[in-house]
Amino acid sequence: MDIGFFSYNTEYGIRADDLARELEARGFESLWVGEHTHIPASRETPFPGGGDLPKPYYHMSDPFVTLAMAAAVTKNLKLGTGISLVVEHHPISLAKQVATLDHYSDGRFLFGIGGGWNKEEMENHGFPFNRRWKILRERVEAMKAIWTEEEASYDGEFVKFERIVTNPKPAQTPHPPVYMGGATDMSLKRVARYCDGWMPIDVLLRDPEAMVAKMREVVSEEGRNPDEIELSAFCQRARDGDALKKFRAAGFTRAIVGLPNRNRDEVLKFIDGYIGLGEEIG
Repeated sequence: MDIGFFSYNTEYGIRADDLARELEARGFESLWVGEHTHIPASRETPFPGGGDLPKPYYHMSDPFVTLAMAAAVTKNLKLGTGISLVVEHHPISLAKQVATLDHYSDGRFLFGIGGGWNKEEMENHGFPFNRRWKILRERVEAMKAIWTEEEASYDGEFVKFERIVTNPKPAQTPHPPVYMGGATDMSLKRVARYCDGWMPIDVLLRDPEAMVAKMREVVSEEGRNPDEIELSAFCQRARDGDALKKFRAAGFTRAIVGLPNRNRDEVLKFIDGYIGLGEEIG
């Protein structure tokens, strides 16, 4: 089982480039960071995790800038967004950012995406929250056209452009893999329709084997081979060895372990506790 780590990527935590070097030196597979462009001070949307919104959410650095820093100091470590809020970006600009990062990292970028939960944050970017899933799908489809076509066009409800040329193209063919977060029935349909992988968070994985079976059923109904969907468990709470073994038994091939938001020495000590675990799990 491949093991990667998620960092809140705050300016008061361990730097992404420092963390990336340490992860690669220890033989881990990947580094993942999240995204919030801002948190509205007048936010009314409740935090899905319950209680007050944790401090790191107010301090997340830009994921693409920091992953570029991480790419510059590593050779093999994969670099992922967990997750990118695609609706908060213009698709042509975001396609350029992703392609550039993938190109200069020699094909190491993993594009985790989601619809987001913070209504006020989303609507500050000029789009209705209740249409975010349609917007997300159009933007992903449009970006795929940009990444794979010499002259790309797209004609949707929210995204429209005709015969544009943009380079560089991503290093990965046909493009960096797209992973969807979420574990609802509709999330599974989105995985089946336009994603390459599924990365649900552990709090929604109460019965991993049953949920993987459901995912495979939905993907098959869309006419795709479920064996082609890469499964990553996003482990924020269930991150001990027994939990990871349970996810692996269900078919997950990657665990993305949430790092504690502590100082550098404490973070590295936490990481060291996972050395060799991936090989042990198998």
